[in-house]
Amino acid sequence: MNIRLILLPVLALFLAACASSPQYGGGYGPAPGGYARCYDCGTVERIEEVRGERQATGTGAVLGGIVGGVLGNQVGGGSGKKAATAAGAIAGAVAGNELEKNVQAAPTYDIFIRMDDGRRIVVNQRDLAGIRIGSYVRVSGGRATLR
Repeated sequence: MNIRLILLPVLALFLAACASSPQYGGGYGPAPGGYARCYDCGTVERIEEVRGERQATGTGAVLGGIVGGVLGNQVGGGSGKKAATAAGAIAGAVAGNELEKNVQAAPTYDIFIRMDDGRRIVVNQRDLAGIRIGSYVRVSGGRATLR
């Protein structure tokens, strides 16, 4: 009788360990494409390149003017040297200003993502890092990365 009192709870614990937990709908089941769902994950639906306005702060013009003036000062002598310095400063300022505009005009990308929970969000970032339409991504810190 004492063996039955000990064996019965041990057997019950053994069978309980083998039982599976119930499956609930709406949890973190498989997402489209076979990935596990997560709150901050989704599929890229569209990507658009965005170009900002080409504005200059003046830093490029100032630096270009200095470099142009120094180079122009190396040419000629007397009043020709002064004219070359002035022309070099003006040309350098114009070139520096345009260069600054082109550097600032690097495109960014709007990435349109349909999240696993049905939300649709747009993330803007400077590079795609391999992300394409249909990619499964995780959004963290305002940035999408491949999952």
